[in-house]
Amino acid sequence: MAPLRPLEYPHPNDVELGTATVPVSATLAANEIMDSRRRRGEPVLPMAFGEAGLPAHPLLREALADAAGCTAYGPVAGHAALREAAASYWDRRGLPTDAETVVAGPGSKALLFGLITAIGGDIAVTRPSWVSYGAQACLAGRTAHFVPGSGGVPDAARLARTVAAARASGRPVRAVIVTLPDNPTGTQAPAEAVRALCSVAERHGLIIISDEIYRDLVHDNEADLTSPAAIYAERTVVTSGLSKNLALGGWRLGVARLPDGRLGRELRTRLLGIGSEIWSAPAGPVQQAAALAFGEPAPLVERIALSRRLHARVARQVAFRFASAGASVAPPEAAFYVYPDFTPLAEVLRRRHGVTSDEGLATLLLGRYGLGVLPGSAFGDQKSRLRLRVATAMLYGEGDEQRHAALTAADPCALPWIAAALDRLEEVLADLTRQRC
Repeated sequence: MAPLRPLEYPHPNDVELGTATVPVSATLAANEIMDSRRRRGEPVLPMAFGEAGLPAHPLLREALADAAGCTAYGPVAGHAALREAAASYWDRRGLPTDAETVVAGPGSKALLFGLITAIGGDIAVTRPSWVSYGAQACLAGRTAHFVPGSGGVPDAARLARTVAAARASGRPVRAVIVTLPDNPTGTQAPAEAVRALCSVAERHGLIIISDEIYRDLVHDNEADLTSPAAIYAERTVVTSGLSKNLALGGWRLGVARLPDGRLGRELRTRLLGIGSEIWSAPAGPVQQAAALAFGEPAPLVERIALSRRLHARVARQVAFRFASAGASVAPPEAAFYVYPDFTPLAEVLRRRHGVTSDEGLATLLLGRYGLGVLPGSAFGDQKSRLRLRVATAMLYGEGDEQRHAALTAADPCALPWIAAALDRLEEVLADLTRQRC
């Protein structure tokens, strides 16, 4: 037999990759940087990563352990018990839901990407908005059109103009993604803004994807949250999950509520096709625990209420520190985010530190002070606005014991570790904004 001939050029060692599309998510990259600094023994204030920062409830830990033997793939859409529990969850929030319109996935993030791919066409997103919307559109070969707005919802008039202009240039926008309540700002859009959004969506034939992962963490539990699905049900998809309200980010379980009718059926078919080739099915044991979670037994309802209270109190104190330093800050209304704007201090920051962009400000805070935050431009905002997304939930403690104490404390901000973090934040901001050298 003749000897094998060497491969012709290009040799495997010379293979070049195609053009990169997106970097590691800014939120996950920031978390890894914080962990690296901590391992080196460097002091850090970890306020970049949007993790809920609380231990899993014992009821859910037990349910997950009991389901460890659930090793089969199962249906792509998720087990019937989970889909029925998710449907009942939405029923209790004024959104009547048939379990057949529910699709589960390994986190709402995967479902959002599946939906963007299934719908096709470009998407409109709010400026600012969560980092992954634009990145996922890019991965799907689409364009994200940023529309200024507030509380996670784009300004309706600007949305209409953006959609019309994009379509005129040959870039059909078929969907708009909103976040209710909002990440990165920690605020909530008023009902009038949601109704105006629905009016534009109906007039232009847009599908609304309403990311409601923070719905249960509105600080004022009596405040109404208006979902587009309650107004424009026939063309609204709602996504949610357990990573925020029950702090189960690592369990990776999300659900999507598709509209009834022909559109919903077609979206379901497409989404299941995509899911079957990417994730096959959500993890079986996690689905069993998630079915319990969406059933909302009393201990879990109490846990969410305690979480909501903790998030509200710490976020308010963090916002107060930024406001006291001279930044402009909208009062936090939901989740565990604060979105300070340092534009009023732009001249001080330029003169003292040479800072002229939000990225420069975030880099300075990390390098000099060990304070991890994200620039607003990571969320589509303008770099010159000097806005930062600050996440507060990683201040709750180093381990489950401290975090549980924070959850149950009458005044969590008086606990030594949280008080120390708040004091350090105040010191950093005072030094940053001091107007004399």
